Amino acid sequence: MKKPVLVIMAAGMGSRYGGLKQMDPVGGHGQVILDYSIYDARRAGFETVVFVIKDEIEADFKERVGSRIQPHMDVRYAFQRMDDLPEGYSIPEGRVKPWGTAQAALAARPFIDGPFSIINADDYYGPSAFQIVYDYLSARPGENEYAMVAYRLENTVTDYGHVARGVCQVGSDGLLTGIVERLHIEKGPPPRFTEDGGETWTQLPGSTMVSMNFWGFGPSLLDRAAERFPAFLDRALAHDPMKGEFLLPTLVGQLIQEGQATVRALSSGDKWYGVTYQEDKPAVSAAIARMTAEGLYPDDLWG
Repeated sequence: MKKPVLVIMAAGMGSRYGGLKQMDPVGGHGQVILDYSIYDARRAGFETVVFVIKDEIEADFKERVGSRIQPHMDVRYAFQRMDDLPEGYSIPEGRVKPWGTAQAALAARPFIDGPFSIINADDYYGPSAFQIVYDYLSARPGENEYAMVAYRLENTVTDYGHVARGVCQVGSDGLLTGIVERLHIEKGPPPRFTEDGGETWTQLPGSTMVSMNFWGFGPSLLDRAAERFPAFLDRALAHDPMKGEFLLPTLVGQLIQEGQATVRALSSGDKWYGVTYQEDKPAVSAAIARMTAEGLYPDDLWG
């Protein structure tokens, strides 16, 4: 069996953050969040990483991130391009936003021929999360048996604005029964979401399990994504041509509802950290400094 591959989605524009947060240092030697993700992934057993980036940041990304990782991992680069569309489709005039996380996964397809994990570049997931996903994928699950690391909603919201989260329903057998992407969740308390620009709100328990885009898949997921991309584009071009996104939680939710896949919810004891907004960064940097002082990470990860 092929060893699991790690795919890191680093093409996001960081519009709410105000810059390319994937390359904003949080560690004492210029380390960015994904340095810690790759360090954790490497000690869990991953040997190959595929960075999904945009053409515009290629040189900067390779210099500031890739060059550090190259001596320690087999590094590949895939490019998420807005014009990478099925035949017969074109970019709507005025659109600048990428097509979403499911299209980012498709961009990595040339490098995937076995099980793979996919994560966001700007989230800190913790070492145990990588270990449980690597172990799950290494145990040779069935072709359509996927996994997701679940986190408590109350541990993934920000004080500084709204976030998007895949809200999960988990059965007594530990399998997801459904997942719905909520694009505007605020901390509260209690946490709540809106779908109409804030006119109405629905409360969510803080203990609600959510997806932070840490998935374990087989290559069949990419087949399903490719099959469904045209139908997504038809809907997006009709209803939200500037911002519609082809999202992994939505795709996975459809597969679950149709009985085409199962997704095991894996629980990590690690705390999640992220930088949705610039104001989030000091707390993340402080957490990294504390974990370094406690010996979880060396001061200079790649030194």
